[in-house]
Amino acid sequence: MRASRLVNLLLLLQNRGRMTARQLAEELEVSARTVYRDVEALAAAGIPLYGEAGHAGGYRLVDGYRTRLTGLTADEAQAAFLAALPGTAAELGLGEALATAQLKLRAALPAELREHAGRIQERFLLDAPGWYGDADETPHLAAVAAAVWARRAVVLRYRRWRAPEEIERRVEPYGLVLKAGRWYLVAGGPSGTRTYRVDQIIDLGEQREEFAVPDGFGLAAYWQGYLADFRARLHTGEALVRLTPEGARRLGVAPAEDGWTRARVPIESVGHAHGEFLRLGAEVEVLEPAELRDRIAGTVRALAARYDG
Repeated sequence: MRASRLVNLLLLLQNRGRMTARQLAEELEVSARTVYRDVEALAAAGIPLYGEAGHAGGYRLVDGYRTRLTGLTADEAQAAFLAALPGTAAELGLGEALATAQLKLRAALPAELREHAGRIQERFLLDAPGWYGDADETPHLAAVAAAVWARRAVVLRYRRWRAPEEIERRVEPYGLVLKAGRWYLVAGGPSGTRTYRVDQIIDLGEQREEFAVPDGFGLAAYWQGYLADFRARLHTGEALVRLTPEGARRLGVAPAEDGWTRARVPIESVGHAHGEFLRLGAEVEVLEPAELRDRIAGTVRALAARYDG
C-alpha cells in the first residue's frame, strides 16, 4: 500500500504543481502526518522536492523535474498494462516493448519502490491458459491487435461451425478479449457487434479505412453481456439425478444427510451431459431424461463387455 501511495504522491505533485499536506492527504485518503512521512521518504530517496511554509506554501517538485515514467513510447505504454501477462504481450507483438517499458518503470522508481516491484514479480505469477490442451494457434493475432490499436477495418476469412463453414466479412475491430487462454475478437459488422475466435481466422486483409467505435460501447460491458447470453443459451435443459455424497460435492450440490441426494441439474444437451456424467462414474445415477439414461446405460454395458472379454 505504501509503495503505491508514494508513486501517487509523486505523480500528484508532478501533474498539479504545489500542493499542501492537507490537499495531498485528502487526495490519498490518509492523514497529514502520513503525508509528512511519505515526503521525507521520497526526499531521502533522492526525489528533488521541498516544502514552503505560509498560507500559499506547500510541497512541490524542483522546477523542470519530471519522473522518467513520461519517457515511455506508445508501444511501451500499451505493453506496461500487460506486465502481468508477459506471454500475452509477446503474442500481441509487444514482447520487446514490454521489456523496455519495465526497465524504464523500474529506473524511474525510488529504491524502496524498485524493491517492492521486484518482490511482486518474484512472488506472483498469472498463467492464464487452462490445463489439458495445447494453446490455440493464432498466427493472425498480432495483425488483429494492430488493427484494434489503429482503429482500422479488416476483411476476415473465417471458419465457423455452421454452414457455410467459411465466410468472408468486413469488420471493424473494437477490442480483443483473452478468456481461459483463448483469444476473441469483438468487432462490428453488417449484422451488428459479433465475437470471433482469433484461432479460427483463416486470412486477414487490412483496409486503410478508419472507423469510430459507436458511442456508449464498452468492451467490458459487452463481454459481460455476451457471457450472460452464452450461459443462458448453454443450459437449455435439465436432468434428474441421484448422487452419492462425493458426487454431490463434485457437482456443487448440498448433500442429503441420509446418503443419496436427488437433484435437478442444468444440462447443455444430451450428448454433452452424457460425457460429463460419465466422468462421475458410480457417483451418479441419471433418472431423467430417459434418452440420457438409456445412452449412459448403453455405454456402461459396452464398457462392461469390453472389460469382461
